[in-house]
Amino acid sequence: ANLKDDFNSAKASVERDALVGSRVSGDLESGSSKFGGKNKSHRERLLEQNDQISGQNDKLGNARRIIAETEDVAMEITSELSRNREKIESAHGRVRDVSGLTNQARRIVQSMSRREVQQKLIMYFFAFMMVVVVIVILYAMGK
Repeated sequence: ANLKDDFNSAKASVERDALVGSRVSGDLESGSSKFGGKNKSHRERLLEQNDQISGQNDKLGNARRIIAETEDVAMEITSELSRNREKIESAHGRVRDVSGLTNQARRIVQSMSRREVQQKLIMYFFAFMMVVVVIVILYAMGK
């Protein structure tokens, strides 16, 4: 705001000097001004300062435009990151579900394997008992 106030006061001063300067240059042409050279250099200095202020205002405008563009890009990036986070969280949830199902399947397979071993042992036991019974029957018939 201070730079803007300075610019506005300099602009008003330049406009005032432009009006006074046209009178002074009119006086110079007629030869009635004693301070024509001093006013002319002062006027040139004011014009240079006005050009500098104008250039600085252009730079500030460009800087504001760049800041606005940067903010827009940052907002887009933030939005994209938010969407990516949601996707990652969703994928993480599915991975946990699959992991739980995998653990459940592993327990089922282990249980089935244990039952298979138990059934084989029981089958071998009954086969052994049948062989023993057959041998006992044959031994008893042979006597």
